[in-house]
Amino acid sequence: MTGIEARDAELKKELDATLQARRELGEEYESALVDSFLEKVEQRIDGVVERRVRRQLAEQQLQVARGSREPKNSDSWGERFGFGIVSLVLAIPLSAIGGGIAHLPGLLTAWAGIVGVNAVQAVRANPGLFAHRRRASSQDSDWEE
Repeated sequence: MTGIEARDAELKKELDATLQARRELGEEYESALVDSFLEKVEQRIDGVVERRVRRQLAEQQLQVARGSREPKNSDSWGERFGFGIVSLVLAIPLSAIGGGIAHLPGLLTAWAGIVGVNAVQAVRANPGLFAHRRRASSQDSDWEE
């Protein structure tokens, strides 16, 4: 079992334990249980992001030290694919929690957040993603005058 699979299995065990505790303790502890689980997910994400930032900073410093004028953009296809996979994996417990607590509004809120995070990532990876639309709409408005 790889490190990622082990962390995913650990997170699944945490979610199962949280759901079991909710069944045993009742709804009055639901908010505290969800907060606790989300804190663990947040810590996991923070750790992954911190390691990734350190690695990218080290790569950039190494390139600069070797005489490269401009560090290359290390946002590869693999990293984007990995971000999408992590997003979908985290969508499962977030959907379960949001749908279990607040039903359809909770589920929609969870997915709005997931879509929002992925949209920000897409724009960050492709800064000119919506530039064509802005230019086209400004040209259209010139014709209307």
